[in-house]
Amino acid sequence: MKILGINASPKGSKSETLKLVKAVLNGAQSKGFKVELVDLCKLHIEYCSACGVCYKKGKCVKKDDFQFLFKKMMAADGLVMGSPNYFRSVAAQMKTMIDRMADAVHCQLLTGKYSVNVATSGGPSQYLQVTDYLNEIMVNFGSFVTGSIGVSMRSGPRALESAQKKAFRLGCTLARDIRAGKVYKKQRRRHEENRKYFQTLVTMFKDEWLHEYKYWDKKNWR
Repeated sequence: MKILGINASPKGSKSETLKLVKAVLNGAQSKGFKVELVDLCKLHIEYCSACGVCYKKGKCVKKDDFQFLFKKMMAADGLVMGSPNYFRSVAAQMKTMIDRMADAVHCQLLTGKYSVNVATSGGPSQYLQVTDYLNEIMVNFGSFVTGSIGVSMRSGPRALESAQKKAFRLGCTLARDIRAGKVYKKQRRRHEENRKYFQTLVTMFKDEWLHEYKYWDKKNWR
């Protein structure tokens, strides 16, 4: 079993967000999981141009690092998404990656996976704007969200140390959730609603979105 961490902070090894992502991965690793960390800012991922080709063919026309990263995401049992708060949202690199996942949300391709989301901010509690956003996004993709953790850097080094300890424990919980196949009932209801919504949407455009219609048809629309 494997967990992939994705850090969207452009600060590299000096990133405080990176410390939280690593802490979650360390927790999962302590429970016997394989872990991998990706620095999103070192990848070349272009903006989505809303061409719709992925709906039709299941592949993006852009030749960049997105497919490389997405394969890793699909191969993982769990995902750890980390971003600093930049102007009340995730960093541009994270948003660019998410925007390229339109086919993934239509087909609910993260179904069966689990995720943890982490964030840092300069102002008090502003990290919640990022963790809340990522929690919502991951549920919409079909993933169960084990939890999230964030910290305001204004609170000082001790606050970060405390957050890292919580992040480690959250990584342990993520590993347990994956092994047990834990079901979060409220999230499951959201998943069911989303499946019905996207199935209806894809059916409306079945003559254009050939790949997605075939995908759901093979799933027997369950």
